[in-house]
Amino acid sequence: MTYHLAGDSTVAPGKPAELPLTGWGDFLAAHVEAPVRNLAFGGATTESFLQEPWDDLMSQVRPGDTVIIQFGHNDQKQPEILASRGGYTDRLRRMVGDVRGAGAAAVLCTSCERRWFDRAHVTPTHGDYPNAVRDLAQELDAPLIDLNVFTTWLYEDLGDEESRGLLTHFGPGEHPQWPGGVADDTHFHVRGAEKIAAFVARSLRAIERRDGDGPARGGELVH
Repeated sequence: MTYHLAGDSTVAPGKPAELPLTGWGDFLAAHVEAPVRNLAFGGATTESFLQEPWDDLMSQVRPGDTVIIQFGHNDQKQPEILASRGGYTDRLRRMVGDVRGAGAAAVLCTSCERRWFDRAHVTPTHGDYPNAVRDLAQELDAPLIDLNVFTTWLYEDLGDEESRGLLTHFGPGEHPQWPGGVADDTHFHVRGAEKIAAFVARSLRAIERRDGDGPARGGELVH
């Protein structure tokens, strides 16, 4: 069994010149017991992914594999063709259908939230797109990993200052790619990418029912 990843820059492998900026997909293999193919790329929408690497991704999908699909950051910039309840979900629906047609499992993900604080709370930035994915998952009876909820909770739990370290923040002179400094609250630092990947892996275990075959132990008391 292989995990195949379709997504945008928040999933994609980091570019050598930009590291430690990277997507969570590069760290999934450390938390799962199967190979991972990460075809996500920066700037991807559902439309551009279908035009470019989708055929390549599907060419190596085998029965029993899992394809993890996360888009939305860039789709929302093209509402005229990729509206949340229009072109965006139409294309996600096609992806799920293709995957199932190959005898594999499709897992939908909501977009990771941007780290935009208003006092103690993160401001939602994806509009209706996360709800559209949730509704599509219900319609198609497809597993859902709600990264929008998880990342919002993670940032708020850590707080404004501490959560900054999960994203790409450098002062002037600290990174050659951004000599004047950068404050990027969309793209992950390795620290953040690792946490997202660990959550995705744990979610996959639950989706695959890979725990629960041992006896229940709730009656035991630990002193």
